[in-house]
Amino acid sequence: MTWLALVESNTTGSGRQFCRAARELGLRPVVLTTGPGRYPYLTEDEVDHLVLDTGDPEAVLAACRELKAGEGLAGITSSSEYFIATAAEAAQRLGLPAPDAQALTRCRHKDRQRAALAAAGVAVPGHRAVTKASAAREAAELLGCPVVVKPTTGSGSVGVRLCTGPAEAAEAAAALLEAPRDERGRARPRLVLVERYVEGPEYSVETFDDTVVGVVAKHLGPTPYFVERGHDFPAPAAPPELARTALRALKALGLGWGPAHTELRCGTAGPVVIEVNPRLAGGMIPALVQRAAGVDLVAATVARAVGHRVAVEPGWQAHASIRFALAGRAGTVTAVHGLETARDMPGVELAELTVAPGVRVELTRSFRDRFGYAVATGPDAATAADRAERAAARLDITCA
Repeated sequence: MTWLALVESNTTGSGRQFCRAARELGLRPVVLTTGPGRYPYLTEDEVDHLVLDTGDPEAVLAACRELKAGEGLAGITSSSEYFIATAAEAAQRLGLPAPDAQALTRCRHKDRQRAALAAAGVAVPGHRAVTKASAAREAAELLGCPVVVKPTTGSGSVGVRLCTGPAEAAEAAAALLEAPRDERGRARPRLVLVERYVEGPEYSVETFDDTVVGVVAKHLGPTPYFVERGHDFPAPAAPPELARTALRALKALGLGWGPAHTELRCGTAGPVVIEVNPRLAGGMIPALVQRAAGVDLVAATVARAVGHRVAVEPGWQAHASIRFALAGRAGTVTAVHGLETARDMPGVELAELTVAPGVRVELTRSFRDRFGYAVATGPDAATAADRAERAAARLDITCA
């Protein structure tokens, strides 16, 4: 059976779904990873894996070359943002289907992405990339506060903070620049982005190739952090300019192959691109898309990675929402509550607790604060959102 190589994985959600989609295409998934223990589904679903240094593109290439020379290799991809460029580079070098690896790498660096978008006339926040806390203070003074300070690489709102003044911006930048390792334990790049805060509602536009699948309304937790606590799809009353702006951004960045997740805010002058992610959305958004529009973005992405022609045609059939349960304090989980109650509530399609007794919960002010979620559908946006809110509120954990 021909292999599909997956370079690392998401720890929950779509990583497992990628393997299932590969099997449905008659392929044998194999996950290339430095730490298979991070992915319990490998054992639970009997998924093959190879242990290697996935931070070394040459090691990934060598492993894939061996797979191709053996039983055959249909494609290489990743469900993890951190490894999409590595997967694309290996696929290109082996003559397999792939997006432009250089475009993906440029996109992964927010400062380079901003520069390319601005040069193409796509609206982005005013910004400066800095290497020192003192430079972050100067950037905040120049741009005008409030500003957002964030790593130039990363995802899931890790290390992202709203700062109301120059001194606060310098403090936030220092915390990022002084940390020796990022959230995956790798040496942190010595570069931080300071950008003007854009007031207005936040959305994401989900695309596949050059097709707009739909617009998502995003719900964020309290500032100064940007933890996503929920999503609604399709976004009610989303301005049509959002989709047009997202497509312009993809073209400017040399993207438009497979999935992309473009985050925007509607400012006073119109849509502003916050960032373009050349991958599937996280936060269970593909689950909302499948239930509301009948489009399986995971299956489409896997099919695209092995060279199949994919036609994505949304067919609206419901409204879908997700709400996350967020930890209120750090501690070791001693008990979990409410899962069966949440699952039995009206309109609930999915409900999960993503921690178990014995797991240590830390407050990171990022997506890692989530300990569960509920996905619900309804005949309209308000009903779907209310059902998801009520179900997620039933999920609880006890920590010691």
